[in-house]
Amino acid sequence: TFLQRAYDQIVHDVCLQNLPVVLMLDRAGIVGEDGPTHHGLFDISYLRHIPNMLLMAPKDENELQHMLYTAVHLSAPVAIRYPRGNGVNIPLDACFKTLPVGKAEVIKHGTTAAILALGNTVYPACRAAELLQAEGISCAVVNSRFVKPLDEELICQMAQTIGTLITVEEHVLPGGFGSAVLEVLNHRQMQNVRVCCLGIPDTFVEHGTQKMLRAKYGIDAEGISATVKKIVNGDYTRCVQNRKSAFG
Repeated sequence: TFLQRAYDQIVHDVCLQNLPVVLMLDRAGIVGEDGPTHHGLFDISYLRHIPNMLLMAPKDENELQHMLYTAVHLSAPVAIRYPRGNGVNIPLDACFKTLPVGKAEVIKHGTTAAILALGNTVYPACRAAELLQAEGISCAVVNSRFVKPLDEELICQMAQTIGTLITVEEHVLPGGFGSAVLEVLNHRQMQNVRVCCLGIPDTFVEHGTQKMLRAKYGIDAEGISATVKKIVNGDYTRCVQNRKSAFG
């Protein structure tokens, strides 16, 4: 949230000059009990449209170290957004590796729907896929990794072969990751694709625990699985209406 104060410098002094500056966006997403001023929910919207800027979001602390290693070896401005709190307690690789820029990671294959998750929503998406699998619904899960550049080929491939996409982000929906995916599908003139974007609606998020707020806005495992079930069961229109009306 505090990066907003440096917006002119980001545009004029970094991106316009195309300087290799790495911006580490701590406390991206729902922060919790510091109140509405501290949630980091607008950065994707105000960064991804700036020319030369690359934007990444790791799924865990191990991927974060590889993203930082990748970023410092690029000759361009890079922003890496990561959430407040502890990691997920996975082992860290002993050696750093360079990630292919603009390439997502397919964590799980599926045939009924594809969940395109960003950053710390990846693990809840994986859990949601497990819940859905228990009910006979086969979901692919993608760790999107990059908001800019997006993995356009993978997005279009899944749109064509699976046909139902659910994007998940801990960020406002207007101008966010889901919006970027929709722009790709529109630009590629992809037809007969159902897309549902999960994230924060057009509102200021109140004070509350991270767990409570993620559940309220439907981006925890249970919320994601409930949305996928509605879409798969043909209740897509009602699902979209509920997401709009639930919070005003």
